[in-house]
Amino acid sequence: MKTLSHYLNGQLTTGQNQRYAPVYNPATGEQSAQVALASADETRDAVRIADEAFVTWSKTSPLKRSRILFKFKALVEEHTDELARLISSEHGKVFSDAKGEVTRGLEVVEFACGIPHLQKGEHSMNVGSGVDSYSMMQPLGVCAGISPFNFPAMVPMWMFPIALACGNTFVMKPSEKDPSTPLRLAELLSEAGLPDGVFNVLNGDKEAVDVLLTDECVQAVSFVGSTSIAEYIYATASAHGKRVQALGGAKNHMVIMPDADLDQAVGALMGAAYGSAGERCMAISVAVPVGEETANRLREKLVAELDKLTVGPGLVDGPDNDMGPLITREHRDKVAGYIQSGVDEGAELVVDGRQITIDGAGDGYFIGGTLFDHVTPDMRIHSEEIFGPVLAMARVASFDDAVSMINAHEYGNGTAIFTRDGDAARQYCEQIQVGMVGVNVPIPVPMAFHSFGGWKRSLFGPLHMHGPDGVRFYTRMKTITQRWPSGIREETNHFTMPTM
Repeated sequence: MKTLSHYLNGQLTTGQNQRYAPVYNPATGEQSAQVALASADETRDAVRIADEAFVTWSKTSPLKRSRILFKFKALVEEHTDELARLISSEHGKVFSDAKGEVTRGLEVVEFACGIPHLQKGEHSMNVGSGVDSYSMMQPLGVCAGISPFNFPAMVPMWMFPIALACGNTFVMKPSEKDPSTPLRLAELLSEAGLPDGVFNVLNGDKEAVDVLLTDECVQAVSFVGSTSIAEYIYATASAHGKRVQALGGAKNHMVIMPDADLDQAVGALMGAAYGSAGERCMAISVAVPVGEETANRLREKLVAELDKLTVGPGLVDGPDNDMGPLITREHRDKVAGYIQSGVDEGAELVVDGRQITIDGAGDGYFIGGTLFDHVTPDMRIHSEEIFGPVLAMARVASFDDAVSMINAHEYGNGTAIFTRDGDAARQYCEQIQVGMVGVNVPIPVPMAFHSFGGWKRSLFGPLHMHGPDGVRFYTRMKTITQRWPSGIREETNHFTMPTM
């Protein structure tokens, strides 16, 4: 059995804890490896390694840091297919989707390569007579990242490229369900010239996480995952004096107005609801058609498209499937439980993905595309994040009803409206209480030079991921006010507040 461990101080290391978690191929249900789970002591050792490396790395010029990231970018591009195969084999998403994930992560690396400009600070001359002020954006120290299973390449690359570019060192704690991709990224960083100890990958569970949240050397924690864990991460790390960005769950709605291009909306919904088997925090999981005629036409078109949806392994000889398996047997069963909950609470199950069979898939963790209609806000399939290929249709009578329903939800991660009416789109963007909004764009994930983050219980902490907020998160502002006296030094004591 292959054993995956940690990447510390520039090399793969063997775990000493003798605790392991299984790693499965979701397409077959077979165990492909085991991953070592770090102990509290091993985690503290990883933090110390990063802390020692910070002394030198923080003094490395931004230009040199940028050049290492440029080399890393080139290496990731060279190894994109390899990384995508690792993602598909452990997560289950189809190969083309896995390549897209690597590309979106690379966009953050490209943004971080501009750190000589992004970290310049500000300067003002003569704020007083002969007095100048300027600011410096200095690195924090050791930063930690805790990432989820659904994007083993992209989400870590939301975090560490900017942190490293700003002069911090990093301890990455990826999901133990698909750990191979972050380990490979660490090797490529070393190949690009990153000094030993600057970036470390530590595999583990809550025992390791709790050390990262409380160790005095860790200055900042970035997290993406469920809301319950995000809230715990934020509360615990903040209580120990760390700055935190913790991205939680989501329930993303797409409003379809009567004037929308319905073919365009249906095509967008299929990809946004069922791509990556719905295991995306930005997946559209609720379609909100305005008016009965819009709803009936939307349902008819969705059923026809679902009949053509191809579901199967993420890695195949020939054209990709549209959708792969879920990550684990437990998660598949949880999603199946949500489908049954929808039936029990009175929603109309239009297409039941539990009935799917995949030839040659063994015990793979598959659920087909599922569609509910006549879903109401009091149902669990509307109120809770399912994280699977389940789309709920929640019919409303008016634009105002759609806005009210979405604003009443506890999550505020992403949303979209499909319409030809500029006034409706403008009102929606102004009134909706959601952090990321798409107009005729189903998954409004910002590009890397903007920042990613939701509202309400989808985000804990004031700063979003990557973009300008990412640079602010991974730096600490220091402002210097200086004057160089000319002529004879004054000997008079000054006891008043200095003014112009």
